[in-house]
Amino acid sequence: MKTLDLLRLKRRQLTTLGAAVSLAAALLPGTLHAADAASAPEPADPHQWLEEVLGEKPLAWVKERNEASFKVLKARPEFEPLRQDLLGVLNARDRIPGVSRMGGFLYNLWQDEQHKRGLWRRTTLAEYRKAEPAWETVLDLDALGAAEGESWVFHGAQCLGPSYRRCMVNLSRGGSDAQVSREFDTVSKQFIKGGFELPEAKSQLTWLDENTLFVGTDFGPGSLTDSGYPRVIKQWKRGTPLSAAMTVFEGEAKDVAASVVVDRTPGHHRVFFQRALDFYSSSSFFLQGGKLVKLEIPDDVESGFWGPWMLLKPRNDWQVGGSTYKSGTLLITDLKAYQRGERKFKVLFQPTATRSLASYNLTRSHVLLSVIDQVASKLEEWDFSKPQAPRHREVKAPFPGALHLASLYDSELPRDELADRYVLYYTDFLTPDTLFLSRAGSDERQVLKSRQAQFDATGMRAEQRFATSKDGTRVPYFVIWPKGATADGSNPTLLYGYGGFEVSLQPGYSGGRGRAWLGRGGVYVLANIRGGGEFGPAWHQAAIKANKQRSYEDFIAVAEDLIAAKITSPRHLGIMGGSNGGLLMGATFTQRPELFNAVVCQVPLLDMRRFHKLLAGASWMAEYGNPDDAKDWDVIRQYSPYHNVSKDKTYPKVFFTTSTRDDRVHPGHARKMVARMTELGHEVYYYENTEGGHGGAADNEQRATLQALEYSYLWQQLGR
Repeated sequence: MKTLDLLRLKRRQLTTLGAAVSLAAALLPGTLHAADAASAPEPADPHQWLEEVLGEKPLAWVKERNEASFKVLKARPEFEPLRQDLLGVLNARDRIPGVSRMGGFLYNLWQDEQHKRGLWRRTTLAEYRKAEPAWETVLDLDALGAAEGESWVFHGAQCLGPSYRRCMVNLSRGGSDAQVSREFDTVSKQFIKGGFELPEAKSQLTWLDENTLFVGTDFGPGSLTDSGYPRVIKQWKRGTPLSAAMTVFEGEAKDVAASVVVDRTPGHHRVFFQRALDFYSSSSFFLQGGKLVKLEIPDDVESGFWGPWMLLKPRNDWQVGGSTYKSGTLLITDLKAYQRGERKFKVLFQPTATRSLASYNLTRSHVLLSVIDQVASKLEEWDFSKPQAPRHREVKAPFPGALHLASLYDSELPRDELADRYVLYYTDFLTPDTLFLSRAGSDERQVLKSRQAQFDATGMRAEQRFATSKDGTRVPYFVIWPKGATADGSNPTLLYGYGGFEVSLQPGYSGGRGRAWLGRGGVYVLANIRGGGEFGPAWHQAAIKANKQRSYEDFIAVAEDLIAAKITSPRHLGIMGGSNGGLLMGATFTQRPELFNAVVCQVPLLDMRRFHKLLAGASWMAEYGNPDDAKDWDVIRQYSPYHNVSKDKTYPKVFFTTSTRDDRVHPGHARKMVARMTELGHEVYYYENTEGGHGGAADNEQRATLQALEYSYLWQQLGR
């Protein structure tokens, strides 16, 4: 997987479906002009001491605020029933085990009440088809943690095909992004004594062969980018110390990261390196004859490789070969011909005003397109079994809702009966997940797994509506109505949003939300605001950097539309979002506090003066801009929540959550915002889990407790 894809995946992992200030806490918007910002000295931030993550004084501060919030929220009559309900959903035995294929096995990480940190296990497709498959445990994370006295969280494994016996298993302490990596044998099910082993870092590694790894990690001073990711890639030979590994590729400190991919497709073996220049652009280089050869494509064109083919997706309109291809188009071309200078492409997908390409998957002879049409999923495919005359067709799949697919194609196997098979998930707001086994080229599919209903949806309904933003843009949103609800202005309503990094929010089933909110009479609303990817790159680019405020205006427009339609009223309207969505919460409630009576602000960015100086924050400047640039800061400071809290405004009693182990979005954001609001006389709730990383929780017990606190708070604030 490419570096940019990895980083985007990390953002998508926070779906609860993903940075900081040195200006004085007393600085109010409008008092400092851009021309002054570059020269005026910056007063000290009185709360910056809270950025010391594990400091004795900050942790004592955290403990005190956690206990104050617990005292109120855990005493609520809803809390324990909610916690038990949510834990029941999280540990339910009929959950569909998500799998990834490696050779002849399907692998899964399973967590439940007996295995809180999980079993890394495997089975065959024949077994997986059964109602109760026989699973073979490969690694017991709870037993490993107990034996080593560590709070290990499984972070996946890089395994060497086609046998997939040798793996580098990644283990995180408490769920942080940083991890240790150890060589593991999936046959003996043991870590290999004297094998490859990397110390804790945000590492990136790939097998070249059984005795060689490409490694990007913390090699010491200068080896990481400003964002804290690998800048240097080295080739590490078995039996030699890491210090003897040879540098083969380097990026620059200002890059997001450097990475390497090894393609072992028979007949098309190749190695290429990549510099992620920012979150949305990159430069790629092939290793040919021991030399690096740059792939001559624009930095904002995403590339992928499939046997002899190269797939290209421009993020901006691209003029090439006498034609112009719109942003979000998917093209395919012969790689060798392209490298010779030819510029002949076939268009596999072209966006429209309502249709965008969410992703594509590859089988042996098909390109599968996941299309978003008015925020619902559709599936299309191209058949390349006859490369000179590829055929396109629409796949008849469940609609409307969200489709997620994963190819079972293993490009390293010369013969593979699953080469044109894939698994397809379907869900919507009120329909439990169903997993199908599908075959490219056919509409026929078999149900592999389906979930029982986790809540009674009788009488509930979902509808799509549109709000009009400040600049006239139509913004779609979904309303899910509980049984018996009417538009009388009194419905407890939870509005969720994200609006960043081209992440799309689509219909999805949540047993926890159904039991804790819909089933208790709450209305749920999902907003598809600009900054997301629901309508392709243009929808995202319309609300970044100088135009980031549009995300907040879109979200506010949805809130106003809910109130105008009497779906709810400010007394009963709450909002929720995490990570970039936490910034959305902060910007929205500081700008329009009168619209809301509850705010759940999860693992948030809030101090936008220093976000780029904390942890991975520098990698997000392509989204927000550079606060050290006077022109950018003049825009950012207008919405930076930490800089826009006022003593004279009345705010809802906000609930901030974060994690001590979050090494992506610094917990100092939430800590300092709470300190700032408290000193100005505003009441808030605060909960900082000591584990969990950017997801906020490391196991189902922690997730259930966190969610029960959040829903107890929401019912306290919004209930009739």
